[in-house]
Amino acid sequence: MPTVSLFALVSLGLILGGSHLRIVLSNLMNGITAHMSWAYLGIYIINFIFFMFLAFSHFGKIKLGHANDKPEYSSFQWGSMVFATAIDASILMLSMVDPLRYVQHPIFGDKPYSAAAYGDAHMLDQFNWGPMAWMMFASATVAIAYVMYVRNARVMRISSAISFLKGPERYKKVIRQIIDFLVVFGIMGGIGSSVGMEIPVLSKIINQITGVPDTLFLKLFMFLILFIIFAVTVFHGIKGGIDRLSAAHIWTAIGFLLIVLFIGPTLTIFRDEGNSLRLMVTKFITMSTGTTTTGSPDIVKNETIFYWGWWLSYMPVMGLFIARISRGRTIRQVVVGMLGYGALGCMSFYAILGGYSLYLQQTGVINLVHILNTQGQAAAIAAVLSTLPLKMLMLIIYSISCFIFLATTISSSAFIVSSFTSRHLAPGEQPSQFNRLIWVIVFIIFSFGIVFVGGFKTVQAISSIAGFPLIVVCGLLLISICQMIHQDQKVIQAKKKTVLFMPHVTPEIVRKQKRVEIALASYLHEQPRNQSDPELS
Repeated sequence: MPTVSLFALVSLGLILGGSHLRIVLSNLMNGITAHMSWAYLGIYIINFIFFMFLAFSHFGKIKLGHANDKPEYSSFQWGSMVFATAIDASILMLSMVDPLRYVQHPIFGDKPYSAAAYGDAHMLDQFNWGPMAWMMFASATVAIAYVMYVRNARVMRISSAISFLKGPERYKKVIRQIIDFLVVFGIMGGIGSSVGMEIPVLSKIINQITGVPDTLFLKLFMFLILFIIFAVTVFHGIKGGIDRLSAAHIWTAIGFLLIVLFIGPTLTIFRDEGNSLRLMVTKFITMSTGTTTTGSPDIVKNETIFYWGWWLSYMPVMGLFIARISRGRTIRQVVVGMLGYGALGCMSFYAILGGYSLYLQQTGVINLVHILNTQGQAAAIAAVLSTLPLKMLMLIIYSISCFIFLATTISSSAFIVSSFTSRHLAPGEQPSQFNRLIWVIVFIIFSFGIVFVGGFKTVQAISSIAGFPLIVVCGLLLISICQMIHQDQKVIQAKKKTVLFMPHVTPEIVRKQKRVEIALASYLHEQPRNQSDPELS
């Protein structure tokens, strides 16, 4: 209840502050970008290298469970829930408009609207939504799943997965409480930012479809519809609720992308995507370290730092959720699954939707950049959709897709946060329906406060602020994973296959056994060969 009360007060502050807070938050975002970008970039580099090594070394074979445990969900079901929970309607919106902003301000100092500028604009957000972004979820996922399924310990909070913070000492309890609060703060900031950005855009698109005035009452009505979807889904829990919504999410996404791909310039989209993949590989290190040559504004820092903060804010809820559905899978399967279903899934949106909007701009079919700069994101998105056959039908399908995407993410997040804030849950037990409903209400009110303030800079600032403290949490999780996998007896035996099984193998025992083996080998080498004694010979 104290956490719920705190976010209720923050929501009230946003609503009362309104548009007056927009300038404050915008300045705060500029300050973060200017002075703290090194911290965001650094933790992503460390995290990415760590999990690439972990997954493709012998440690990747570690099963998150017992030897005979089988995955509870098929690969497709697992991947659907992972992708659907992490990706809300923002990708349907930003994949169309982000490349249009980047082509005006090329990231490598190229001439605006040049062929190089179009190529880099197509590539940048595939980097921001690609492998490095998805690996941020792995730190919490692997740490939590390892503690739950390998060490058979009860984990309801991120702090419980940090092994060296366990214990009755007062300072450890204080640190755990701080971490738990920062995690909830990050979750609220990330999800609130998503809804705060998406509702205004959807409201304008619905206005264009139906002619209903785009007013505060329309937005309130949309929040009411979302609340009903959230409540029904969270009420049913993972099975029968979130899993079904996730399946609808995936098939809706696939269907919409295929329509645009085959109605649009299919060969051009494939060609441009091949070029983007080449650019991302050749410029991956430059992009990761933020050492690009840019003009003004600094697009790489403004955009990548915003997205890195956003992904960080989702890290706890995604870690808890993916861990919950990953029993019986190996570390390698989890990491590769995130890269396959997650990173490649996100990149496909930018390849198709972003590629199509850039094609319309580059060929002169419609001046989307002008529409974006003068009328905003919703108008640019509507203009893109209006170029497809059956304009009204495509707008309706798009709006329904956005609602399903948004509902899946918020429902899953509310379920996890309610689990996170519940006490005395038995293993496998779900949080109470009342607790789930309370968090749905909190999400709705907090998101409405962000909508009330308005402005994309507000969304960027809240995401970056929410993600910043979780940089430290991510570092602690990585240290904890290192400690646990090195202490685990099964890993030691997999690494040293020549060591005979012993009930409690320790490094000291291994060293002693090696000394005995060396001494014995030396003794046998010094003795004269005795053909009559097969033992010595």
